[in-house]
Amino acid sequence: MVTFMKKKLFAMFCALALLVSALPCAGALEGEAARAADTLAALNLVKGTGSGYALDEPATRAQAAVLLVRLAGAEQEAASSGSRSSFRDAPAWCRSYITYAASQKWIYGVTAQAFRPDETVTANAWCTFLLRMLGYSDHDGDFTVGRAALFAQRIGLISRSYDGPLTRGDLFQIMRDALTFSYKNGSATVIQRLIQRGACSQSAASALGLLSQELTARQVADRYMSAVFCLDVYEKETQIESSKPSGNASGFFISADGLAVTNYHSIDDAIYATATLSTGEVYPVESVIYYDVDIDIAVLRISRTSSAGKTTSAFSTLELVGTEDLRAGDVVYTLGNPLGLGLAVSSGIVSATERDVDRYALPCVMNTADISKGSSGGALLNVYGQVVAVTAGAYTYGNNMYLAVPVDPVMEADLTVEGMTLPEVVEAVDAAEAAEEEAS
Repeated sequence: MVTFMKKKLFAMFCALALLVSALPCAGALEGEAARAADTLAALNLVKGTGSGYALDEPATRAQAAVLLVRLAGAEQEAASSGSRSSFRDAPAWCRSYITYAASQKWIYGVTAQAFRPDETVTANAWCTFLLRMLGYSDHDGDFTVGRAALFAQRIGLISRSYDGPLTRGDLFQIMRDALTFSYKNGSATVIQRLIQRGACSQSAASALGLLSQELTARQVADRYMSAVFCLDVYEKETQIESSKPSGNASGFFISADGLAVTNYHSIDDAIYATATLSTGEVYPVESVIYYDVDIDIAVLRISRTSSAGKTTSAFSTLELVGTEDLRAGDVVYTLGNPLGLGLAVSSGIVSATERDVDRYALPCVMNTADISKGSSGGALLNVYGQVVAVTAGAYTYGNNMYLAVPVDPVMEADLTVEGMTLPEVVEAVDAAEAAEEEAS
């Protein structure tokens, strides 16, 4: 019996050893950089070093040029275009890539004849390369090279802040984020263009979830948090002078030039308001283009010049689709500023699509996606990342009974009007209420 047990234990040990040896190195499965590298490798965009991805090593300008050309699906064009380069220091292994990218005006040298391929690439340089490849132009004023990474985050190309020199892992993460981003002209996303050019297979992209229309909460946060902002409102001049807002709310952009949606009650009695983006930048509210007190919805125009005096060419935006196709049981996500603590995401399901509530002129979408005070004016999204409603409130004595007002009225409103200032809105609403009381 003892011998049998020893043999059985030995067999189990051998089987366990074989199983462990068959598993990838744990380090290869851990961390965003490794996951990004694995995704890119599956698409043949990253080749590795032969002994891993060297994620913590500094990323060089030469490596950035190679990866940029691959991300554009132009590796074959680069190879056939020749390797004669104006940069005398371009190594043979990457000369054709550097030459091609330079011919497309995606990259630049440190001087007319020096590319400095072994120099560590910075966040601003890499984002500049990417933005140019996507059709954005620093020469035409879309962005500036010195603030390229900030602009990339503002429009949703990258999901978090990067600054200074980058590692290879940083490079891979930014590339992975860029796969689902659209070219400036809206013709395709990066992964769609790669498939069109035959640089990667549709089956590989599909297996990686890059072509799925339905998004997870993580994907919604990564792709669309840049389109949402924290709204600080001020009701008195003394609050403006002391930089102490009277309240906090949320809002989201629906046009690249600064149109944004929030609840009316978020700006009720406000004489000044600012929008703080995921980048930390603060932009003043210029005017109110549309508002409806009873529906509890408002459209703001946000200044494209920040409180720090910096002007942007574009904001990240969300698409409006309304509630027509919404059904009870559908998965929904919220993006907003709960408790004024900063931007956050939550998920839930639609409980009812047309819940009548005394406070609102239109039936509300009742759902279980958590919101709190400060979330008013945030976006309620479907699984495709489209806005169906504006998060507005909750039943005080209910559990998971959150309310959102349909965004449909905004879709039908004339948003080309000049609008009113916040103080003018306060005056107009007060006058309307006074006239109503007098009439009654």
